[in-house]
Amino acid sequence: MTKPALDLRLYAILDPGLLGGRDPIRCALAAVRGGATLVQLRDKRYPARPVIALARALATALAPTGVPLIVDDRVDVALTVGAAGVHLGRDDMAPADARRLLGETALIGVTLHHAAEADAVDPTSADYAGIGPAFPTSSKDPGDPPLGPDGLARLIGHLRARLPGFPVCAIAGITADNAAPVIEAGADGIAVISALFRAEDVEAAARELRTIVDRTLARRRAS
Repeated sequence: MTKPALDLRLYAILDPGLLGGRDPIRCALAAVRGGATLVQLRDKRYPARPVIALARALATALAPTGVPLIVDDRVDVALTVGAAGVHLGRDDMAPADARRLLGETALIGVTLHHAAEADAVDPTSADYAGIGPAFPTSSKDPGDPPLGPDGLARLIGHLRARLPGFPVCAIAGITADNAAPVIEAGADGIAVISALFRAEDVEAAARELRTIVDRTLARRRAS
């Protein structure tokens, strides 16, 4: 088994609690049709069995699309369902321990808020970083003030001074109105919850966001 290709351009974070009763599988597939390059299951409502059942169904549904499934926080769930990897916050399992459990082919992401956390990133354990909060958000309580584009640029620059080219996405409060400045700040992509999965048309919302990201990346590379 080889490690899945990592494409952070449009990282769709699926929280079943934000879907208004809509089917999470259908919503995830709509996001992928619109251009999502990575899907994360972020489900904090239930004990293990329902989370495993949903993760397994998502993994099965996403397999034909080639878009990897990442599980938020829960290394046990990712291991059980054969997900592509896991995303870890500062209070979750240490990335090195997750790597030992999941193996070298797993995608492991970490969340960064501060320079000290960036200094602790070990590229043998983590494959990418989600940096935030980029902007204010109602989807979760990040516990830290928003960085804004300038703060994102500083933190990305700090991380890449030690780890050149390390993959980074920005997270929290990102919409079609503010996605471009995030990419201009140096992010490789955006991680999005509400702007995708609270949208009436998930596929259309994904397509708009992906278009903005691709266009801004192209402009950044050309400059």
